Amino acid sequence: MIGTMVRQLINGASLEEIESGGLSQYYADHDKAVYPISASGVPFSAASIQSKGDPRADLYEDMAAEQKARATYEYLIQMADDPDVIDPLRFLREREVVHFQRFGEALRYVDDYLDSKRVFTMPNQKQG
Repeated sequence: MIGTMVRQLINGASLEEIESGGLSQYYADHDKAVYPISASGVPFSAASIQSKGDPRADLYEDMAAEQKARATYEYLIQMADDPDVIDPLRFLREREVVHFQRFGEALRYVDDYLDSKRVFTMPNQKQG
């Protein structure tokens, strides 16, 4: 969503405006296309997605990712001065807060389940 927002902001920009905005290297590689990269220019990769296979560890990782995204949106809001940019960023920030809360709820369910005693029984089978 942020990539699309940036694309919309630079859509009508001249080459001089792109250069003065510090986007000339990006433009040289991608024109005005959406290409997900970090602020330092590192392209998105699935290698940044964490998964251990342990439900508790994975949920904590999910919660951390939501908090990192929330913090990024807050930083972007602090840098912006256009209400048409700030409002969607606020929405996205709040969405991360809700996601964090839902992952927290899921973690409580998983904790309760994993900490509970479970008894498994086999039904009687008639010998024929």
